[in-house]
Amino acid sequence: MATETIERLVEKFRANRQRFEPFCRALSEEELSRPVPDSTWAVKDFVSHLGSLDTELVRWFDGLREGRLDENARLADGSAFDIDKWNDERIAERREWPLERILTEAAGNREAFLQTLEKLEDKHIEQVFHFRGDNKRDPADIQFKLFLLGLARHDPIHVADMVKALPERAEDPDLKSWLDDSVVQWYQTVMAGPAKR
Repeated sequence: MATETIERLVEKFRANRQRFEPFCRALSEEELSRPVPDSTWAVKDFVSHLGSLDTELVRWFDGLREGRLDENARLADGSAFDIDKWNDERIAERREWPLERILTEAAGNREAFLQTLEKLEDKHIEQVFHFRGDNKRDPADIQFKLFLLGLARHDPIHVADMVKALPERAEDPDLKSWLDDSVVQWYQTVMAGPAKR
């Protein structure tokens, strides 16, 4: 049985995904195809990212549970993991997919991810792992629990990115309320501007 902390995280992940899917379905093909400012991705690419990353997170979390804190540093074949390269490859594979196919895949991947998350215990998430950095953030040692608190907001974080290409939607009161979150705003500040590498 999941701990209270994990249960709260699972609820947050579920609540955010329940808002994310209708938001995506409300977008026209033209809106989905718009390039997002300060990004190499279009609006729909962020949907693909949020739908595909859960598969890799399952592998990371299984490794964490089994005591392999460096699982995020390498791919299943043992080669070094570059999160930017991995994300770009997944997005390229899905670029021609219709939105419903992306969301169907995302729903299955999210359920598998949440089942894996529910297997973690407090002792697992109190551990510190090494984040290797990405094209906008430097490497750092992070408590896994803190990483999860941010990750639970991954959907609205990237909706905030998508809205940069959708200014006519930015004033929607429900959307503004959803994105009015200190973690979402912090992430937008940290990730602003050009890539560092």
